Amino acid sequence: MAIRFQYNKTAMQQLKKQLSIRERALPTLQNKEAALRLEVIQAKDKAAEFEEQINRRLEELDSIRRLWNEFDPQLIKVKDVMLGVKKIAGVRTPVLEDVILETAEFSMFNAPAWYVDGIEIIRGLILLIFERDLYLRKMMMLDYARKKTTQKVNLYEKVQIPGFEDAIRKIKRFLEDEENLSKSAQKIVKKRAEQAGSN
Repeated sequence: MAIRFQYNKTAMQQLKKQLSIRERALPTLQNKEAALRLEVIQAKDKAAEFEEQINRRLEELDSIRRLWNEFDPQLIKVKDVMLGVKKIAGVRTPVLEDVILETAEFSMFNAPAWYVDGIEIIRGLILLIFERDLYLRKMMMLDYARKKTTQKVNLYEKVQIPGFEDAIRKIKRFLEDEENLSKSAQKIVKKRAEQAGSN
């Protein structure tokens, strides 16, 4: 990215100001990037932990698989999911506050005795699945924000800061050369005036 500038003191002051802003912002961006990287890892680990719990629970239930053929899936439904918001390094992420499940009425006399336990098992699995999905979503959101922050850090570190420094250096050299030329021209004029005055 080429930085456009004019060879004068005003342009140099503006470039110094822009450089200063970026140099002050860079450590904050680097800290944000590191925090987001850590949060992505934690969210990924948490999602994997919930996935493991789900798989373990399903393996435990595998022994009573034949009973689940009798279970009516219409007995339990997700009525509502309550989500909150938590800011992590400036990124708004979802937090599961509550899952409201609705249990349909059924006859305790006509239904198998284990239905009540079955409903609780399903309820527990639903909560685990929602938690896992929420952490996967959180991980994706944080990773996207981390990538954007990394791009900005790289832009500042590798493009803009060196570009502003280079532009300021060029302006300084130009102004110094201009000043030296002006002094040399003044000396020549003074010398000629002295020579003309002595003749």
